This record gives sequence, C-alpha cells and structure tokens, in this order.
Amino acid sequence: MREIPILADNYYHVYNRGNLKQLLFHDKADHARFLFLLLHLQSPVVLSQTCRYIKKYLKSGKFDVSEDYIKQIKQEKFVEIINFCIMPNHFHITVRSLTEDGISKYMHRVSSAYAKYFNARYEKTGHVFQGTYKARLVLDDRQLTYLSAYIHRNPHEIKVWEGRSEEYPWSSYQDYQINRWDGLLQPRVITETFRSFQDYHHFVVNSGAKENWINE
Repeated sequence: MREIPILADNYYHVYNRGNLKQLLFHDKADHARFLFLLLHLQSPVVLSQTCRYIKKYLKSGKFDVSEDYIKQIKQEKFVEIINFCIMPNHFHITVRSLTEDGISKYMHRVSSAYAKYFNARYEKTGHVFQGTYKARLVLDDRQLTYLSAYIHRNPHEIKVWEGRSEEYPWSSYQDYQINRWDGLLQPRVITETFRSFQDYHHFVVNSGAKENWINE
C-alpha cells in the first residue's frame, strides 16, 4: 500500500529507476520513446504507429502528432506535467493530479508501454522498473520551485553534460525558455515566478542543496 495517498489537485514528485539499477535508456531511440510516452499518455487517447512518431523525432526533433490528437489529449488528460528529466537509469517528473486516480492511470500507461517496448527490443523478460513508481507530495510553492531545480540539475551528474544541464535534450529545462510541447507541458506555475529564463537558470545553477524530502 502506498504510504502517501494521491489526492486530486496536488503536485507530486514521481520517480523510478531501472530494476537492479539497470540502464533504462541505452540510446536516443529509447529516450525518444519514453519522452513520447510521458507527453502523450496523459489521457485515455490511444495513438497507434508509435514507431513512426519516434522515427520522425529522431530525424527532425518533432513527433508530428496531429493537432486533432493533441487537442483531444489536452481535453481529456488526467494529469498535468510540470517538468521532467529522463536519465540513463532513472527518471523524475513533477505531476499535478487532476483526479484522485490520475497519476495511477498515467504511470500505469507509461510504465506498461515502455516495459513492453524495452523487453521486446532487448529480448528480455521480467521487471524493467524497480517496483512501483515512487510519489512524494509537494507541500508548498517553495518545495515546488526547488523540486524543479533539482530535477533540471540531474544531467549535471553525466560528465558530458556537466555545467550544461540546460542543453540536455531529455529534460524540460529548455522548455522553461521556449516550450516545445505547448499544452502537453505546463511550466508556467514555475516560470511565472521568475522575471526571465535567465533568472530561473541562475536559480537552478545556485540551488545545489537538496531538500531532505527529495528522494532519488
């Protein structure tokens, strides 16, 4: 049983890692697949031909999902995504639950779809993730802002991205300047508290202290 109940209209830090700390994302195709799922499974809408969208993204940096599909997803979604970061063996998301079972539905869709893809591609069986996803309630606006910085600083752990977390392609950091995903990502609850992206970036860079309530 989950220690903290998921309540509607609250923000949560949602995260998980690979089973036995295995790599979850081996290459750009894996990252793009999970990114697609994070963004497009926020509602009951079913998109077929996922591989076609992934191939388009790897070529152009866009999934090219039709405006009709995007509109339907936005109308029917049961969560809002505030920020995210996809690391080689784990991921972090800040999610606002729009219904009491919204995060549960969302994470079941995302985890099941990625596990099925991962096991098929790598000819594996069994668990892909380290148990059920973890969810921590965000208690106030201060925690919400610090959580966004913590999530966006994660790529700093990867040597090639050290000092360049804002350029990391598999997080929402760059979207806090220009949002690539329109209504599929909702950063305004954070960005509207800063005068500019430069101010937000300065905050992220200088917010290295990790809050006690943030668990990896």
